Amino acid sequence: MPSSLMLEVPALADFNRAWTELTDWLSLLDQVIKSQRVMVGDLEDINEMIIKQKATMQDLEQRRPQLEELITAAQNLKNKTSNQEARTIITDRIERIQNQWDEVQEHLQNRRQQLNEMLKDSTQWLEAKEEAEQVLGQARAKLESWKEGPYTVDAIQKKITETKQLAKDLRQWQTNVDVANDLALKLLRDYSADDTRKVHMITENINASWRSIHKRVSEREAALEETHRLLQQFPLDLEKFLAWLTEAETTANVLQDATRKERLLEDSKGVKELMKQWQDLQGEIEAHTDVYHNLDENSQKILRSLEGSDDAVLLQRRLDNMNFKWSELRKKSLNIRSHLEASSDQWKRLHLSLQELLVWLQLKDDELSRQAPIGGDFPAVQKQNDVHRAFKRELKTKEPVIMSTLETVRIFLTEQPLEGLEKLYQEPRELPPEERAQNVTRLLRKQAEEVNTEWEKLNLHSADWQRKIDETLERLRELQEATDELDLKLRQAEVIKGSWQPVGDLLIDSLQDHLEKVKALRGEIAPLKENVSHVNDLARQLTTLGIQLSPYNLSTLEDLNTRWKLLQVAVEDRVRQLHEAHRDFGPASQHFLSTSVQGPWERAISPNKVPYYINHETQTTCWDHPKMTELYQSLADLNNVRFSAYRTAMKLRRLQKALCLDLLSLSAACDALDQHNLKQNDQPMDILQIINCLTTIYDRLEQEHNNLVNVPLCVDMCLNWLLNVYDTGRTGRIRVLSFKTGIISLCKAHLEDKYRYLFKQVASSTGFCDQRRLGLLLHDSIQIPRQLGEVASFGGSNIEPSVRSCFQFANNKPEIEAALFLDWMRLEPQSMVWLPVLHRVAAAETAKHQAKCNICKECPIIGFRYRSLKHFNYDICQSCFFSGRVAKGHKMHYPMVEYCTPTTSGEDVRDFAKVLKNKFRTKRYFAKHPRMGYLPVQTVLEGDNMETNLQAEYDRLKQQHEHKGLSPLPSPPEMMPTSPQSPRDAELIAEAKLLRQHKGRLEARMQILEDHNKQLESQLHRLRQLLEQPQAEAKVNGTTVSSPSTSLQRSDSSQPMLLRVVGSQTSDSMGEEDLLSPPQDTSTGLEEVMEQLNNSFPSSRGHNVGSLFHMADDLGRAMESLVSVMTDEEGAE
Repeated sequence: MPSSLMLEVPALADFNRAWTELTDWLSLLDQVIKSQRVMVGDLEDINEMIIKQKATMQDLEQRRPQLEELITAAQNLKNKTSNQEARTIITDRIERIQNQWDEVQEHLQNRRQQLNEMLKDSTQWLEAKEEAEQVLGQARAKLESWKEGPYTVDAIQKKITETKQLAKDLRQWQTNVDVANDLALKLLRDYSADDTRKVHMITENINASWRSIHKRVSEREAALEETHRLLQQFPLDLEKFLAWLTEAETTANVLQDATRKERLLEDSKGVKELMKQWQDLQGEIEAHTDVYHNLDENSQKILRSLEGSDDAVLLQRRLDNMNFKWSELRKKSLNIRSHLEASSDQWKRLHLSLQELLVWLQLKDDELSRQAPIGGDFPAVQKQNDVHRAFKRELKTKEPVIMSTLETVRIFLTEQPLEGLEKLYQEPRELPPEERAQNVTRLLRKQAEEVNTEWEKLNLHSADWQRKIDETLERLRELQEATDELDLKLRQAEVIKGSWQPVGDLLIDSLQDHLEKVKALRGEIAPLKENVSHVNDLARQLTTLGIQLSPYNLSTLEDLNTRWKLLQVAVEDRVRQLHEAHRDFGPASQHFLSTSVQGPWERAISPNKVPYYINHETQTTCWDHPKMTELYQSLADLNNVRFSAYRTAMKLRRLQKALCLDLLSLSAACDALDQHNLKQNDQPMDILQIINCLTTIYDRLEQEHNNLVNVPLCVDMCLNWLLNVYDTGRTGRIRVLSFKTGIISLCKAHLEDKYRYLFKQVASSTGFCDQRRLGLLLHDSIQIPRQLGEVASFGGSNIEPSVRSCFQFANNKPEIEAALFLDWMRLEPQSMVWLPVLHRVAAAETAKHQAKCNICKECPIIGFRYRSLKHFNYDICQSCFFSGRVAKGHKMHYPMVEYCTPTTSGEDVRDFAKVLKNKFRTKRYFAKHPRMGYLPVQTVLEGDNMETNLQAEYDRLKQQHEHKGLSPLPSPPEMMPTSPQSPRDAELIAEAKLLRQHKGRLEARMQILEDHNKQLESQLHRLRQLLEQPQAEAKVNGTTVSSPSTSLQRSDSSQPMLLRVVGSQTSDSMGEEDLLSPPQDTSTGLEEVMEQLNNSFPSSRGHNVGSLFHMADDLGRAMESLVSVMTDEEGAE
């Protein structure tokens, strides 16, 4: 908006500022709405976001009056201005902000509707997911229940039926999985702008598990079908094989008989024919070798399943018969070959056969060696097992050949005499016949022994290799099962981890819940450490056995260990982050209080958790909140109230409103105190406990008075006030009783209810209170006016006279009950008179009296109304009464009655009678019978002249000081704000601790001197103000004050009803130099003022005003000397 236009129409500036503020707030709100994301599928998170949306909608509705006021103001501006440009700009801005308001409201409504739909869809998906996981669990349970059973047709048929039933169930359950998938896809599609990781991961896991179950069921069904077919075919195959064996056995018998005919070897044609027949027979035998092995394997399985039954015995017999016939057939075949190949060179053929066998054995041994090393994963070892099974079959097939050859060699060596061997063995050179026979025998025997040895070695090698394969398969199976189990558990934990939101996006109130959930997850994954150790141990055992794991298994192990470590780190980091967030932002933290101050101020925390405040502009720190400092400064305006009880009450009322304690009911305060279990009144409270209790109090007040309570500001201000009252040394601790006394004294409740509650806190379980306990209560209570610098007017900080007064009222009983305490408090004792006056001040704030002030002419009178009981129809408002203004003919010592509420007709009649009665009384009567509105309490210096005691104390301290030869006492330096952690603070705290440990007598005397010193200084300060006023202002409503002496006398002695008049007290905002030194810029010189004061006081009074001025200056130094003496005495002790 152009500046010239705002100059022309000044009201546009306010409109523009309000418009900008509301526009910025709406823009920020719109950004917050768009940036808020939720975890789809997490009902708790969605519900929390719905609650936040409701709160945001309420905030928007609460701002609607601001929008309407802005529109109304715009309409008024348009009506008042004739500037067309201004009218156009106003119209445009109103349209823009209305559109913006409507857009934000629409976004809120749409988002709320979307969240409700998301909640509904997520609920449906979670229900479908539960059903899908339930059927998955049922399917897994059935799969795990499958065990190896009997290897019979009936058993396999039963398993096939179970498998087909499970497959049928899976087809039915597929609907549940499909429903869950469809709902998940809907969530992923419709709410892609939000966090869908949880839905995506859970859906993937469900589908992967479902596919795995389908695959296992299909594979099992196919394997069972094949096994069933083989079992059904087994009897037929066995019968067919036995029939073939019978035929082959017959053929072998015929050939065997033919080969044993005489002179067969001379018939070469016949030998060839028989050899051809033998080859055909051997071909059939080799062709049926696989059939035999399959029948043998299946029969062994069937036998194991039929163990102990009659069928097993019958089958075993048939198998034994089959094995015997098969073995005999192969032996006959070998014998036939041996006979057909028999000739004069038989030893050479045997020699060649043994050589062939040695070569074959060496080849097989090399082949077996090449099967090593053992594989590193289950599929590879399973393949090696299949290869070795085929190898073993080959060995079994070759075994009869080897055994037959060795038997033939043995028979040959046994049957052939040495003469025959001589003819068979021809050496190139001539050897003796006996030596030639020995060479043949030695050669054949040696080769046979080598064949036998290599055969045994090969069998042992094969058995060792099979044992290693079996052991490795078992270990790898265990490793596979362990890794699968660990992977499943890790995946489940990772699903939960994947659903975590960033800590910064979590609601502060939900931090503790999230922390508990993460801790629960940490407890759930703790047993996984044993699973990981078990997997690593299994892998280590395999390595120890010399088994090198495959790259796949190694990568799987590394992946599992890495995932486990990452999961542990993620959980610990999450716990740490939540702990830090809960510490920094949670209910036990002070972070939310950082918003209680604005720039250039910053809220900081000292090591003992006490807050202090940094002003970055002046680079200084202070203990008081900036707003508290402003409040204390504003209390100085009330120093013109002449009567200390009212001055103190009005200060406390302003403090009460600033702290919003005027909104706190006694029941709400008690509920908060009980909620935090603050029952041990002697126990100390630390800063966090105080903040937690105050937060509970102000949170409830905010719910009841949303627009009136700023929780962070109120908590910080109230904490600041409590520390100022009860912990001036900033130790970070106050007693529970002190906390209760401060809060209850300023809360909104009936006066006697407060008395009853406070008495109950110090009373014993029997309901009685002794002097010590009452002293504790009164001590904590008197600290409240003491903090405002008003304690001297209420009998000083020494509570002993008040305690003595109370028990004297109770006829010096050792203990008093609540009724006696209430009766004593109704008399308004001097030390507690400020509290009932506070209640009257609060009650009078809104009172409106239909009367006119006889001094300032205010009508109607607002607040207190003071009616004279000496003159008819004479009323004074509270402003004139508190400032001490009087009208002609009315004296300050005349009786008056105070009203904090409008008067009734009965009260009017009563007061009329009193005025009529007082008309017949003389002035001397009123001077001799002043009315005191409280129960006076004497100080420790009972009956002594205060000035005499002060002067005597000062003279004594001065003599001690001079006797020690010390230099004159310096004035205290001007206190600059320092950091709570500075060495100066440490010295002050140490000195304060020493002072608190001093004897009670010196403490009481120092306090009395300090209190009365302040009172005297305050009176002298007011005298200065009165003397500086021009002579013309000394007249009040036509009545001239005769002299300062008279004015002072009236100020000190005149007692209005329910009121004791004392001099004005200074506030804490005034510096020490202002109290100890006279002003330097007065209109008259100091000498002239002294002369006027000395002339104003009669010489008979002893001490003149001039000496009082000097005494006031000396008292400050006397106090310093007193502190020094006390410190010296402590050091001596």
